[in-house]
Amino acid sequence: MAGVRLAAPLLALKLGYSAVAVGVLLALFALSSAALALPAGRFADRHPLQKPVGISVLMAFVGAGAAAIYPQFWVLCLAALLTGAAAGVAVIALQRYVGRAASDALELKKAFGWLSVGPALSNFIGPLVAGLLIDYSGFTAAFVAMAVLPLLCWYWVQDTPALAAPQITVTHGKTSAWGLLKNAALRRVLLLNWFLSTCWDVHTFLVPVIGHARDYNASTIGAILGAFAIAAATVRLMIPLLAAHLREWAVITGAMLITAVLYGIYPLLQSALGMGICSVLLGLALGSVQPMIMSTLHHITPEHRQGEALGLRLMTINASSVVMPLMFGSLAAVVSVSAIFWGVGVVVGLGAKLALGLQNTPATTD
Repeated sequence: MAGVRLAAPLLALKLGYSAVAVGVLLALFALSSAALALPAGRFADRHPLQKPVGISVLMAFVGAGAAAIYPQFWVLCLAALLTGAAAGVAVIALQRYVGRAASDALELKKAFGWLSVGPALSNFIGPLVAGLLIDYSGFTAAFVAMAVLPLLCWYWVQDTPALAAPQITVTHGKTSAWGLLKNAALRRVLLLNWFLSTCWDVHTFLVPVIGHARDYNASTIGAILGAFAIAAATVRLMIPLLAAHLREWAVITGAMLITAVLYGIYPLLQSALGMGICSVLLGLALGSVQPMIMSTLHHITPEHRQGEALGLRLMTINASSVVMPLMFGSLAAVVSVSAIFWGVGVVVGLGAKLALGLQNTPATTD
């Protein structure tokens, strides 16, 4: 998905489409994922890992393969819908599995630290490989390579052992995922997650736009995005080693403040090297957040409804990822890219106060 998300906008720009059209294209990666998040969460609560992952593999293969066969804008939109849905369904299933496998709070932080390395590496390998293939072999080769990668996922997941289903607390009346929002701590976590995912979306959207405007080649743009991703992977590798000394609220608060400062600096940098260095620092800050968010979410959500909570989380951030690229594309046409960076930086800086409220958050068991 990350490779297609780099290749598709670059091809759209090459075909002469505007930044607004690119914003629409990027929004589609999140649209299908947001629409399927809650059903995928319930499905993950009730089925072994292989079923949702198998569905994801099929969607990703078809999406990337279609873009390779017929690289037109409407097909790129279809590829965005399918690969975005595939990534969303798979990540919920994997997070649900790992959350169920962890035996205590410390192991939960360690487990999500290790699990979060995967998407971070994906965000490095996908854009870098796609960028290199675009420069040296063309867009078709890039899409073919992205279609092959999901098949490896299907191979590796086959022997994953099944886990016992959680005990379900008896409740009266019907339950819904929206009922989880009565939990004030969950609402706070979802809002913080939205702030930080918006920062991620800004970076993913604006780097190709800036790079295209400055005539950077696809490899350079992919390397800048890859530097962000490898930094996120590096910091996530450290989390399992330092888990006993980390406090979720402190990590999230620090990451938000650092991100606000970096977003003030980023648009002032004129060279690809400067953007790459800032991208690394941003990756270190934002990369530390997801394991802390996931650990907190599992503390405050009943075990038998954690799949629904994960789906609700993914739905909210992907719904935002639908709206935000459209907004960024429209804003890029009327205001400077710098103004978008600075505006988001101010919002996330002010939002850091919310993270302080995660201190002493009680666990939920029913």
